[in-house]
Amino acid sequence: MSAYQIAVLPGDGIGPEVTREAERAVLAAAAAFNFEVSLEYWPIGGTALDEFDTPFPDATQDACLAADAVFLGAIGGPKWDHETGARRCEAALLSLRKTLGGYANLRPVIVPESLVESSPLRAERVAGTDLLIVRELTGGIYFGQPRSSSTERASNAMVYDRDEIERIARTAFNLARKRKGHLTSVDKANVLEVSQLWRGVVTELHKSEFSDVELEHLYIDNAAIQLILRPSQFDVIVTGNLFGDILSDLAGTLPGSLGILPSASVGGRVGLFEPVHGSAPDIAGKGYANPAGALLSTVMMLQALGENEAGAHIQHGVVKTLEDGILTRDLGGTASTGEFGNAVLNHAFSSTPVTV
Repeated sequence: MSAYQIAVLPGDGIGPEVTREAERAVLAAAAAFNFEVSLEYWPIGGTALDEFDTPFPDATQDACLAADAVFLGAIGGPKWDHETGARRCEAALLSLRKTLGGYANLRPVIVPESLVESSPLRAERVAGTDLLIVRELTGGIYFGQPRSSSTERASNAMVYDRDEIERIARTAFNLARKRKGHLTSVDKANVLEVSQLWRGVVTELHKSEFSDVELEHLYIDNAAIQLILRPSQFDVIVTGNLFGDILSDLAGTLPGSLGILPSASVGGRVGLFEPVHGSAPDIAGKGYANPAGALLSTVMMLQALGENEAGAHIQHGVVKTLEDGILTRDLGGTASTGEFGNAVLNHAFSSTPVTV
């Protein structure tokens, strides 16, 4: 029997609420598909800062490195916004990513038929959207050197090495191969030398290893426009850290709520799985939070662990729950966090009602 150790970092705000529904789904999946899972809980973010005077305690770091996967709820909130430097909650997330070493951030964006009317775009425009953004996570302008800052001048360097580009492009090509066979590489090669290298390396890799995948190149400005005009044209999008940050947030608006979007950061020592929404402290503890993003992040985690059938059942449960019109407040419904989670588990694993 397979056994997995999961480091669970509930975090702040609505993090513990959505994480609870993810935990229930993982345990139900383990029981249904005959594998074992051990969930260990560790502090991060503002909660950790209050108790341990650091947003990323050493014990949390060690536990994450020892785990088979890490699940994160959400971190931060106004209570801790005054903190600076390494005491900021955001610094904990960056440190966590650096510790785990994941270089590829995966953000699937699907607009199911049941949610086309929830999108800020016209229904006919978003119908059929099923895309995956592959964002390079450890390089680019966020980490490039040199960087400087003064009251009169500041600078950041967008830097990529050939090896970094090949690594993320190969990941994206392989994912496109398993989907619809189409990869869109996004850059700014008409202006930036770093993008010219990016485009050249991606093109070379396509010719040498992935000629069976259809490849197109788009400039970042056109890609953003096309993502709004006709999002269903995209299959897999690969791009650098800055452009990926922008496009993934833009694409996140398509289903009508960030609450249903999952993500994974993979390629390093341990995979990190988390919903893309924030901690939403204004609704914390009220049962309003949408756990769909956390549940779908659980699907990505189970797939990464090789438990594909278990993940497929949870995904089916989410889709059926949305089709049934069991919606949380962010989608115009009245279902509580727990009621949505119950419906997902009932669709996924049993015909017997599940209670909180």
